[in-house]
Amino acid sequence: MVKINGSELNVAGQTVAEYLTTTNYDPKRVAIECNGDIIPKAQYGDKKLQDGDCVEIVSFVGGG
Repeated sequence: MVKINGSELNVAGQTVAEYLTTTNYDPKRVAIECNGDIIPKAQYGDKKLQDGDCVEIVSFVGGG
């Protein structure tokens, strides 16, 4: 199980990019932290989520 934004999800083994395709998040407009480390966008396709990971996803919202 992977904790994402406080919810336990069964997504271990998926890459960050694979997980994002199952959500409404726009990969171009998010910042992702995994276990305290920011994941660069270029690594979303390589970073595999593992059991016990704690992930925070923050969306950027434009406005003015």
